[in-house]
Amino acid sequence: MKTENTVWHEQHISKAQRASLKQQKPCLLWYTGLSGSGKSTVANAVDSLLFELGYHSYLLDGDNVRHGLNGDLDFTDQARVENIRRISEVSKLFLDAGLIVSTAFISPFAQDRASARDKLAADEFIEVYIDTPMSVCEQRDPKGLYKRARAGEIKDFTGIDSNYDMPKSPEIHVKTAEKSIAECAQQIVSHLAKQGFISTDYFA
Repeated sequence: MKTENTVWHEQHISKAQRASLKQQKPCLLWYTGLSGSGKSTVANAVDSLLFELGYHSYLLDGDNVRHGLNGDLDFTDQARVENIRRISEVSKLFLDAGLIVSTAFISPFAQDRASARDKLAADEFIEVYIDTPMSVCEQRDPKGLYKRARAGEIKDFTGIDSNYDMPKSPEIHVKTAEKSIAECAQQIVSHLAKQGFISTDYFA
């Protein structure tokens, strides 16, 4: 909760200056999709590709963040909302540093994704829908979560007993069941180049 004793301090170095030094335009790639859809895998591939191209990026993975910053949160609807609120605020700080940021969270509720978008400039939030059929997600099930959820061992599991609001108009629509991970990564990085976040030399 904010108090009367806190004020916002402007920094001497602006976001635009930091971005100019890095020769890129900061943005937030907000990956959303069911558990097992490939969010982290694709986000890592994009992060690696950007690194190879000489850009400055950082990936905030859902599981990793829950080991630290959000380690006190469970998976109830209320906790999911707080999880996304915190990560959207952290992401904004990374953007202020001039970085291209990726977040790989299920983020099941459309309202929470909209709230995260509202914190940023109009073109900085890029929703990346990792659209993978649940049957494929269950087949992959790298952590065995679907099996446990269907057995009643895990409650509030997205897609089973907790809702997932599918994005209606994501900036990037990725279908991992139809493309390789490398092709998915190329699709996303190509979008960044086309929109001017990185150099169009990527197409050369």
